[in-house]
This record gives sequence, C-alpha cells and structure tokens, in this order.
Amino acid sequence: MKTKFLIIATLFTFSFVNAQQQEAEEEMHSAKGVKFSKGDMFIEGGISVSTSDDSNAYSINPKFGYLIADNFAVGGDLDFGGGKTDANDGKTSFFGIGAFARYYFFEADSRRFKAFADAGLGYSHAKAEYNIVGDPVRYDNTTNGIKANITVGLNYFFTKKFAATFVLADILTYNNANPENGSSSNSFELNINLFNNIFAQPKFGLLYKF
Repeated sequence: MKTKFLIIATLFTFSFVNAQQQEAEEEMHSAKGVKFSKGDMFIEGGISVSTSDDSNAYSINPKFGYLIADNFAVGGDLDFGGGKTDANDGKTSFFGIGAFARYYFFEADSRRFKAFADAGLGYSHAKAEYNIVGDPVRYDNTTNGIKANITVGLNYFFTKKFAATFVLADILTYNNANPENGSSSNSFELNINLFNNIFAQPKFGLLYKF
C-alpha cells in the first residue's frame, strides 16, 4: 500500500513539476510582461503605400533605436521610396536620412501594448521626371530639403521580441524644399485632432527588440 502511495505521489510530483516547467517556457516565449529597459535596442521598419486610379507611391522607413532610459530612446532612420503617375508619365524617387527621439508614455494589456511619440529631424533629396505634352524632351528636377516631424504611434508585441507598429497621427510636420529649378518653399502642418484609422491607413511596420 505504501509502495503504491509513493508511486502515485512521485508521478503526481513529476507531472506537476513538468507542467510548471512547460508553463514557464510558454511564458518565456509569450509577449506577456514584455518591457523596454535601459540598454535595449530595436530595429523597426515602417512602410507607407498609397494607390489611386492614376497614381501609386510607396515609402520605406527603417529605424534603429537605443534605449538611454527605460522609456526613452534615440536613434537614426532612413527614408526612401518613389512613385508613378499616369499624367505626363511622371516618376518620382526620394531619399532621406535623419535622427529621432522616442518616448513611450503608455502601456496596457500586460505591457504588450505600448504607445509612443516620436520627434525627428533630417535631410531629404528627391528627384522628379516628367513629360510635357507635345514636347519630346524628358524633364527632371531635383529638390533638397530639411524635414521635421512629431508622430504618435503604437507597438503591439505578439512575442517577446517582435511587435507590430502602427502610425496613429502626424501631429506636426515641417518641410523646407530647395528645388534645383525653382524657388525654395516651406510648409508647416499642425494636426492636434487628426488620427488615422490603423485598419484603413496603409501605414504599418514591424519592430524587433534585442
């Protein structure tokens, strides 16, 4: 009887320890409780796509960030892309480089959901090619400029390392453009109450934390 009892107790203990180990391993690989800490780094890739009946455009914005505090990161980013329009057989391409600071100001859903604000400053270079009706010459124009922006977005971690990124709003944007053939111009937009629908806007990305 005692032998049977010991065997049953041993099996129960083994099953319990095994279940706890599996639960710990699953928790380790889940996104529950994920957090940023000083010294962490991340790589993030943002994509923007727009299409219409007579035009299409895209941009890709890879970023690298380093956490100098638990909720505050600094880093650099690139920005490149292009587009086409049926009108005048227009083509555009652009490239930009810049720096940014990011502050994570809110988290929820066991820290899976993290909202942030980005402030960025950088340099941009763009080229446009086009035709003029009745003129056989192909025209082009290059523009250099300065860009600045403040953006609100969110990350949602679906593993300990990977998160989806969504752009919620472009709160402030500033552009200074100096075209090769033409006068320089400045534009400034402040949109306090303008928020994008993350399910309708084609702005998304992925973040990898390490």
